[in-house]
Amino acid sequence: MQLSYQGIQDKAGYEKAGVALPAYDWKQMAQATMANPVWVHFGAGNIFRGFIAGLQQRLLNSGDASEGIIAAETFDYEIIDRIYDPHDSMTLMVSLRPDGNTEREVIASIARGVRADASNAAEWETLKAIFRSPSLQMVSFTITEKGYALRNMKGELTPPAAQDMEKGPAHAVHAMGVVAAMLYERYRAGKQPIAMVSMDNCSHNGEKLKAGVVEMVEAWEKAGFVDAGFAAYVKDEAQVSFPWSMIDKITPRPADVIRDQLTALGFEDMAPVITSRHTYIAPFVNAEIPQYLVVEDRFPNGRPALEKAGVYLTDRETVNNTERMKVTTCLNPLHTALAVYGCMLGYNLIADEMKDEDLVKLVHRIGYDEGLPVVVDPKILSPRAFIDEVIGQRLPNVFMPDTPQRIATDTSQKIPIRFGETIKSYMADPARDPKTLCAIPLALAGWLRYLLGLDDEGKPMEVSPDPMLSQLQTELKGVTFGKPETVGSNLDPILSNPLLFGVNLFDAGLAETVRSLLKEEIAGPGAVRATLQKYLA
Repeated sequence: MQLSYQGIQDKAGYEKAGVALPAYDWKQMAQATMANPVWVHFGAGNIFRGFIAGLQQRLLNSGDASEGIIAAETFDYEIIDRIYDPHDSMTLMVSLRPDGNTEREVIASIARGVRADASNAAEWETLKAIFRSPSLQMVSFTITEKGYALRNMKGELTPPAAQDMEKGPAHAVHAMGVVAAMLYERYRAGKQPIAMVSMDNCSHNGEKLKAGVVEMVEAWEKAGFVDAGFAAYVKDEAQVSFPWSMIDKITPRPADVIRDQLTALGFEDMAPVITSRHTYIAPFVNAEIPQYLVVEDRFPNGRPALEKAGVYLTDRETVNNTERMKVTTCLNPLHTALAVYGCMLGYNLIADEMKDEDLVKLVHRIGYDEGLPVVVDPKILSPRAFIDEVIGQRLPNVFMPDTPQRIATDTSQKIPIRFGETIKSYMADPARDPKTLCAIPLALAGWLRYLLGLDDEGKPMEVSPDPMLSQLQTELKGVTFGKPETVGSNLDPILSNPLLFGVNLFDAGLAETVRSLLKEEIAGPGAVRATLQKYLA
């Protein structure tokens, strides 16, 4: 069997394989979408295909929508070439149940994939035409937090951002430049309103998206590429809104075991591909079943009936509180702690870590004991019920092929929010003392220990990509395994850096705690395990 429009005409074969098919005609939907586009999504990867596209699938199946989504890719065009085009933009979604069973469905709500590439005249014009359409209601994003950044940690413009500011909308390469260029088309075509909805897993995501777009537009206005009216249009939230959102669904890399299962069922060409830009992607997506999306309900040109697909539509404060609940307490800090310690202790699956008594104690202490007392309750979701599901069902799901190595990617960008916000809450509460924290300092010291690139036995270990990896490893260069005395004042620039931890750890009274823990964790083989057992007894 093939995953394509022609392939899904074999309804009997798909039924025999236990794969649900769309209740609508993909070709008709695609034609309707291109004629009257409603929704464009930037970032054509797995979280989009396995979660967000599935929302529109529900609306198409129920008759609450007749148009699908247009996927635009700014970073890795091979995704479109090697995954979207050969399969008519369809995805074979495999949902992984904790009991080992799977649910399989063809997600066909993507009308087409577009290469958001200014050097490709045909694709660029297609995208511009879509943005000129009055019917377009929303543009959503899963481009990762790095995709919004125009500047590096030193505050300097990145080369792509500087190039876009110098050359203008017609030659945009940075994601924010591409988005600004498309909004300029919409402005020139009649100033139609639009909602720009970041669905990336980062704090105040709508704010980050707006900041990136506005900085690009202001640079273009200063250089004479656009007029002042366009800048005013982009900054007017009644015209161009930037709603905040909270998203949650664990979507790991495509697993070989799922590929093999699908192949055994008779599916062809299910092998994952690794693109030249190191994207790991397959015709299928495997992911957990639990999923949450909370979106600020500000759509100046209307929106799809997302609430009918299970999306929480609410106000900004509730979105913020929900995001803070998840990112600072109930999931993300636990994930990061498991990631760095899992790598050092030789684990390759998050689920296997949840069989480790010491690591289970660590995440229990971070979540229940240190996080929940200061968490903000968003009301629409219960923090305790959420963390119960995370620790009791989601993380231990042995059929979720998620790795600590994947979660450890870009940790420097995650630490300030995932742990810094809880530390700030303790600092702001006269009844609490940050010095009473134990598990969170263990997580911070564990991250620094992880950056040394040595496992708990002192053997070389690969460290996941991180934009600050080179800088941090340079600052840690003098720290030597087996020599705790090498941890001294050389750590001060790191411990005092609020960009890394959300606060200056000296101000929080935690710098010496973290320094002392790191000393213990580099004492010799087995010191990481011994330190965990000592402080979590």
